[in-house]
Amino acid sequence: MAEHNDTGAKGEELASNFLIEKGFTILAKNWRFRNAEIDIVAQKNNFISIVEVKTRSSNAFGEPSTFVNKQKQKLLIQASEWFCEQRNIDDVEINFDIISIILKKDNTHSIEHIENAFYATI
Repeated sequence: MAEHNDTGAKGEELASNFLIEKGFTILAKNWRFRNAEIDIVAQKNNFISIVEVKTRSSNAFGEPSTFVNKQKQKLLIQASEWFCEQRNIDDVEINFDIISIILKKDNTHSIEHIENAFYATI
């Protein structure tokens, strides 16, 4: 597996564990719809969070969350609609979150959870 794939997989694992510790239930990981992939679908109470995980080894080129552009947001919105339709999920609020992870050289990491990072009005 390429190094960037390893980094992404490690980030998604850390993000999943982080969400579980915050009381979320993980409904799906790496769920695909056409050209879109939802990294994590998590639920807490009556909220479903569509989570995009961005992992980097440094923030030298900007915070990881800044790499979730309008096109990516549009794909996530479309995928979330299809996910809910496929699973007959309604009467819940959908949140679009970003989890930014920086993996440090000393084997530590930082996590930033940006809740409601964008809205389905794009």
